[in-house]
Amino acid sequence: MALHVSTHPVVLDCLAGLRDARTDPEEFRTLARKMLTFLVYEATLDLPTRAGTVRTPLEDSPASYIDREVVAIPVLRAGLGLLGPVLDLLPRVSVGYIGLERDEETAIARIYYNKLPPLAGKIPLLLDPMLATGGSGAQAIDLIKQAGGEGIRMVCVVAAPEGVRAIEERHPEVQIYTAAMDRGLNDRAFILPGLGDFGDRLFGTT
Repeated sequence: MALHVSTHPVVLDCLAGLRDARTDPEEFRTLARKMLTFLVYEATLDLPTRAGTVRTPLEDSPASYIDREVVAIPVLRAGLGLLGPVLDLLPRVSVGYIGLERDEETAIARIYYNKLPPLAGKIPLLLDPMLATGGSGAQAIDLIKQAGGEGIRMVCVVAAPEGVRAIEERHPEVQIYTAAMDRGLNDRAFILPGLGDFGDRLFGTT
């Protein structure tokens, strides 16, 4: 497994705002979108391309085109906050959805929705903002693989060592892109220092 922790100054600046308990939902959404633009850029730097030609107003010019379609797969509901930058940045993106609900007492997630487009020959981009225990991420990756997905990349805002280890043990080939590797989990399986419940802060439902 390859873990990529961004060091981009804009990502780190956005992360500071996302962590801040005083940040309101509107500003939280703006910061999340800005950060994800950079994380998605980093997660797609090595997309395969094909050579071609384009006609400029003056003459023909060599050109490169993305050669494989990306499938964006947000984990509901918080992952929806990561979807916009993917659709803005990448051409020919299809979208799938995986619904996972965490039991706050056991920290175990259950699957309540699974709708994926055809994945053969495409690059799945799993969007889940908080990689805590790794249980929901691993379950989502299981579903993507069962649907024929290969070369999976996972984008999250904050990761905990426990979650990274869980993905590494079950899916060692998956690449993880994140803004921060935090200290660990508390007794309720929340990331420390973390940024609270991403979905609640994003949608104003705290």
